[in-house]
Amino acid sequence: MTESPRSISVSGTGSADAAPDLLTLLVGVECRRSDVGDAYADAGRDLAAITGALRERGVDSKDISTSRLNVRAEVNWQEGRGQAVSGYLASSVLNVRIRDLAASSGIIAAAVAAGGNGVRLHGLELCFADPAAVMARAREAAWADALAAAEQLASLAGARLGKVLSIVQHQGSPAPIPVAGIQRAAAVEPLTVEAGASSVSASVEAAWELLDDTVTR
Repeated sequence: MTESPRSISVSGTGSADAAPDLLTLLVGVECRRSDVGDAYADAGRDLAAITGALRERGVDSKDISTSRLNVRAEVNWQEGRGQAVSGYLASSVLNVRIRDLAASSGIIAAAVAAGGNGVRLHGLELCFADPAAVMARAREAAWADALAAAEQLASLAGARLGKVLSIVQHQGSPAPIPVAGIQRAAAVEPLTVEAGASSVSASVEAAWELLDDTVTR
């Protein structure tokens, strides 16, 4: 009967810090009109103005996409008539990726100015243009942590590490990336976006064969 080799299994965690280099902005328009055609046409005009302003500020066309489009009747209750249509609301939202964070404040201000009173900001989020590169560094740190722990435990047991038997990366929730901080220095100045920094975490579990330590103590 073949005896199972002795083994040791440990977990390791690691993280990598990086400054977000991509900002995703959701900007849209809403137009209320008494005629559905007017609402739709005016919303399209405002959206085109926003898109033009974004391109003038250096945002590439491939980084601008429509994520939502909606046209609906607005109704209210009228005595003796029940529900009656009071007007129409047309709305649309653009998903905009801004790669030049230093220019993001001016880009957002230009979009708001172009959209006029109908513009709506639905939020922004900071992220990484290449998240795989940041995660790779976090995995390297997690592996180094697991290896150091395994070597220490093997030494304490009077053994040494042999070949790697298994490696498992645990799938956890992605580390939260902070929403961009927004500050206003003065009423006449555009809002400024502070990117800050973020940490991405990784966790691995690895098992090694345990060999007898032949070093004379």
